[in-house]
Amino acid sequence: MKITYTFLLLIYLMFTGTLYAQNRNFLSNKTTFILEGLVQDAETHLPVFKVNIEISGGDYTTTNIKGEFSISATIGSELIIRSDQFKTVYYTIISQENITILVEDMASVLRKKSVNRGQKRKQGLFIVFIDSAKQFQKIDAKKSIEYVTIALESVVGKNASNLENKIAFETLGDINLFWKQYDLAITNYKTSLSALMKENTKNKSSINLSLKLAKAYRNNKNYQESITIYAGLLKQNISNYQKVETYEGLGDTYTLINNPLKSIFNYQEGLDLAKEHTITPKITDLNSKIGEAYAQSGEMEEADGFFTNSLKLAETENKKRAVKEKNKVADFYNQSQNYEKEIELREETLEELESMGEYDSISNDLNSPLTPQRQNYKIASAYVSQGNTDKAIPYLEKSIEEANKKEDIIVEKDATRKLSEIYKDKGEYDKAAESYQKYVSLLDELYIKKEQEISQATRFRREIAFKQNRIISLENDRLLNESRYKLAFENEELTQKNIRVQRWVIASLVIIALLLFYAVFIQFKSVKQQKHANNVLALKSLRTQMNPHFIFNALNSVNSFIASNDERAANKYLSEFSQLMRSVLENSEEDFISLEKEIELLKLYVKLEHFRFKDKFEYTITTDESINTQDFVIPPMLLQPYVENAVWHGLRYKKELGKLDIHFIQIDSETIKIIIKDNGVGRKMSKELKTENQKKQRSKGMGNIQKRVLILNEMYKGKVNVFIEDASTIENEIGTKVVLTLKKS
Repeated sequence: MKITYTFLLLIYLMFTGTLYAQNRNFLSNKTTFILEGLVQDAETHLPVFKVNIEISGGDYTTTNIKGEFSISATIGSELIIRSDQFKTVYYTIISQENITILVEDMASVLRKKSVNRGQKRKQGLFIVFIDSAKQFQKIDAKKSIEYVTIALESVVGKNASNLENKIAFETLGDINLFWKQYDLAITNYKTSLSALMKENTKNKSSINLSLKLAKAYRNNKNYQESITIYAGLLKQNISNYQKVETYEGLGDTYTLINNPLKSIFNYQEGLDLAKEHTITPKITDLNSKIGEAYAQSGEMEEADGFFTNSLKLAETENKKRAVKEKNKVADFYNQSQNYEKEIELREETLEELESMGEYDSISNDLNSPLTPQRQNYKIASAYVSQGNTDKAIPYLEKSIEEANKKEDIIVEKDATRKLSEIYKDKGEYDKAAESYQKYVSLLDELYIKKEQEISQATRFRREIAFKQNRIISLENDRLLNESRYKLAFENEELTQKNIRVQRWVIASLVIIALLLFYAVFIQFKSVKQQKHANNVLALKSLRTQMNPHFIFNALNSVNSFIASNDERAANKYLSEFSQLMRSVLENSEEDFISLEKEIELLKLYVKLEHFRFKDKFEYTITTDESINTQDFVIPPMLLQPYVENAVWHGLRYKKELGKLDIHFIQIDSETIKIIIKDNGVGRKMSKELKTENQKKQRSKGMGNIQKRVLILNEMYKGKVNVFIEDASTIENEIGTKVVLTLKKS
């Protein structure tokens, strides 16, 4: 039998789940259409231009000059018509037909009454509007803030005093604090304090404002800011009651940041002070809060003692306070698993609530724990914790009945689910399935309600922020009016002073600019000269490195002749060498020499090398007849290192007779090409043939050549353009080919 009931319950849940999903899909697939509408003034029926039109959670548009609009919408969507000219209108779309929205600014009626009145009348209106704002503070936040706005508007023309601004913004802060808009409350309390400080007044009013600001910081989770304000108040000369409130506020803040040790310390300080000065309500509150702090830290015996005190003290005050304290102590007994005492206190709470006949006034807020549905649910939960489900069922049924009557879906849902679980544990599956069906239905209803609440909360937040911005603009207008007279009085003097200052500044800037320009010019010229001097010095350094290098190699050749006892050859070689050295020294200080001189030096050098290595290579030096060697200039000793490399690193290692060819070819009237080609062993084999000592020595000739060319090209801006092409294989022959391109200018 149990198996059958379980099977039926599973089928039912699957069926209801399918219907639920289909229903949700149906809701999510509503047809979208273009809604067209018109916004008109309710009195004149004239079109209203630039009105904000918005679908809640959807598209946005504005009205045109004719007051018309069109927007993408669905049936059931909420249309929001908003402007600073009138009160926001909310319209639910029920069809695809065109709509006309009539708008009316209700606040403007009140504002018109305050026009053309005397100063005393304006002051009286300010107080009236502030009182109205306070009356609506806990009923209608938007209307309450609107009255504060009107109050400020009534005094903008006469420059609201700092005291009036203090009152207005403190009232705004109180509204924000009650409606849990803690960030706005902080802003408004700070503005109110600032206005009060301008009056140079530090009195009870400023202390109370600071206490409110600290509370707003705490509720907004700005705990350190809250602690700082409370600590600062304790250093001031404040009343005993304010000091108790300060200690209590510190204890509340430390409780929220889970520091029971500091919270108990501050609560105890406040309690001692309250006892000393017989501040009875605070004695009850602080006993209760110390009990909560001990319970939070797990010290149940100490907590029980303080809760017993708070319960006795609360019963001496009034029934409402006693009921609240009994509920709090019952929660403590639930935490400490003392379910008998919890049930006893909750039964007494229900009886006292009923005897007071104030269900509606006390339990108006469905979030309050002091509602019959919540108390019945908690009694049932206590019985369930004891394992006494039979006694829990009647209380759950009462809870469901009361919750249904008060439209408290959350409690009704929780009680229904717990009832279903009890029936399931008892084996009464029909009742369990029935209760679970109600639970699923309530869950769906709660989901829809929560979505609506979120939408309404978002809208409420936007509206309050919009109204807050209006008030800020009014405050800015006030500050502007306040400074207007002073600005007008000082305007002429400031104008003349500014003119003088401007002339002085312009003249100073011109002089500074000229000085800077001159300094930059001198610096640029100096850098340029220094750079040129550095380049000249570098060239000289490179040349001094090249000449000893060449001389060293030449003297090695003379040494080889002497070593072989060939005195005649050595004399002839020295004669040719001295002639070459004379020419080299003559040109050593020049950046450029004519191509003709360079060719002469090159021929003399090759002749000397051939004189030594006759059995190693033959050479030819040819120059195109069309080349005018006087027209081209070249850095001295530019070609010699390449020829030297060809002889010493290529041809010298060749076993058979090698060949060295040097050609000067004209490309065009401005360009010649110089080719130095040998059929020696090539660079790769040359490296392999070097001795270990030769490998350790690094030749600087080629590197110096490259540095010289770079510096000369930089100094003379491309007058010398040398492009080197180096190839290791030429027509399948081993050797080296160097190509240099020389331009006339």
